[in-house]
Amino acid sequence: MVKYQDETLDRTFAALSDPTRRALLARLGEQDSLSVSELAAPFPISLPAIMKHLDVLTDAGLIVREKTGRTVACRLTAQPMEQAMNWLNRYARFWSDNLDRLAAFVEEETWPTQPSTPISAPPSAQRNAQASRSRAGSARGRKRSTRPGRKPSS
Repeated sequence: MVKYQDETLDRTFAALSDPTRRALLARLGEQDSLSVSELAAPFPISLPAIMKHLDVLTDAGLIVREKTGRTVACRLTAQPMEQAMNWLNRYARFWSDNLDRLAAFVEEETWPTQPSTPISAPPSAQRNAQASRSRAGSARGRKRSTRPGRKPSS
């Protein structure tokens, strides 16, 4: 059995858990390298917030930052994602096998055909069900309103 470095996987999945970080990775996947300001441009959050997200991605080993003069460029690294994919593929094989068995079972069984017209309850039962729902909804679920500064009466 293959041994996985738990800390690396934990950091990778923790980094991927945030939608902003996933979007940053997607942008880096479209281009080879982007400066931090280019990377941050489409996001409605501050540059310091983007920098914190980039710190998490760097700590997880998903990106590498390189400084050239005053510009910091970011690019993707593949190794942590490769380890995560290997881990996920173990479970994909498991689910694939189970779904294949389910499909075979469904195809083997003969199932009764459904009637073409739905069977409905008698009209009197429908009226009773509607009446009980409206009474239950009117007594419960109502919130009493009070004026500001006053306590609700008991």
